[in-house]
Amino acid sequence: MSILVNKHTRVILQGGDGGAGPGCSAAWRAGGRAGRACIVAGVPYGPTQDMPAGVPLFASVREARAESGATASVICVPPMFAARAIEEALDAELELVICLTEGAPEEPMRRVRQRVREQGTRLLDRSCGLVTPGEIHIGPLAGQALRRGRIGVVSRSAALASLAAGQLAGYGLGESTVVGLGEPGGCGLGTLDVLRLFDQDPGTDAVLLAGSLDARADADCAHWVQRHMRKPVVVFGQGSDALPAGLPSTRNPAAMGDLVAAAVEPQWLPFD
Repeated sequence: MSILVNKHTRVILQGGDGGAGPGCSAAWRAGGRAGRACIVAGVPYGPTQDMPAGVPLFASVREARAESGATASVICVPPMFAARAIEEALDAELELVICLTEGAPEEPMRRVRQRVREQGTRLLDRSCGLVTPGEIHIGPLAGQALRRGRIGVVSRSAALASLAAGQLAGYGLGESTVVGLGEPGGCGLGTLDVLRLFDQDPGTDAVLLAGSLDARADADCAHWVQRHMRKPVVVFGQGSDALPAGLPSTRNPAAMGDLVAAAVEPQWLPFD
């Protein structure tokens, strides 16, 4: 199984795939065919030629959802439109919103934070990405090394997530879902939220945190993992010591695969 997205997820593209916002073009190149295949509707925020060919276009997210049955949206718009686009997705009561746009003005994003908290919509924002290998690929996470499996991967770095996947493949391991969290200070899901989802997922046997967070987030995660997490959590980090304390950890980026393999029961090698 997976968390947040799978092959049945139907996605609205808000904006365009041709570089409407910083990082968006690279994100869709990374997602390739697997990124575009999940899109069932589009809402332009500029030239319609930036939308993938053959995608039905609509004047609003609410209309796009009603016609397509989509449950998620991907936002790829210029920074000045990011808050408005997220609010449109919230108005349409979508379950998941993934905002690839970076550099949105802070003032309107404060309003978005409040709405996200009140409404309970799941949001990933600021340089994020989300991949269930072999099923759906959204955002700037390189897909070459990814393979279907039972290890959850969480990172703020697309490069680290890709490096980890390559190492896991060497042990016959793959990923249930790879979650690329946005930059610190965003208003979306945090590491602790994602850990809770992986803990509940019957298709995930262990979780790799590839890269440290800030000290407060590390401490909160360590507290929760040690008291509530039912699955192994291993950590690569070169920052705060709060999260690795009491958990299998390494400061060597080349040892992530070794650490995960040591934590996983032998019967899960390789994934069947």
